[in-house]
Amino acid sequence: MDETWTLSDLVSEASSRLAALPAPKNGQVRAVPDERTIRYYATIGLLDRPAAMRGRTALYGPRHLAQVVAIKRMQSAGHSLADIQAMWPTLDDVTLTRMTGVQVAAKAKVARKEFWKREIEPEPSPPPPPRAKRAPVFSLVVTIPDSLSLSPADVRALRAAAAPLVDELAKRGLTAHVLGTLEEEP
Repeated sequence: MDETWTLSDLVSEASSRLAALPAPKNGQVRAVPDERTIRYYATIGLLDRPAAMRGRTALYGPRHLAQVVAIKRMQSAGHSLADIQAMWPTLDDVTLTRMTGVQVAAKAKVARKEFWKREIEPEPSPPPPPRAKRAPVFSLVVTIPDSLSLSPADVRALRAAAAPLVDELAKRGLTAHVLGTLEEEP
């Protein structure tokens, strides 16, 4: 692995990189993040998991440094963390390097690129359990007030709308005994 830092070293490295940038204008954003802030960035998905662990000590690499510097640059430009989270998936390693001046390792770039190419195969759903052994999970009761009268067209529309749900419930063995039906009025 290239260069790695502990969390406190990452804060120091980020501090030296961010010193060249103008301070945030609004005073609500810290110019340099502390350890707690960097942990928070990881919690909300703005910082990748540590590159490695040495015992209980997390080690961070150049990509982490680039992420921290990018977050602070975007904040100093007036973007909120919510804005940054929305933009974050569009930032690749090349863009991070260009934004921050931190060279992100080429192999990380390839791994990330290949990750997004990978297709996720849906997991097959397990067969429904035998109906005799399974109690109903829920029941649905629809009460229509006497004052409301449904036309035959309303009944057909309700049946058509409910059909996919009823089919899926039946496929999964989740339907209970039908207590009544919705009858069309003559």
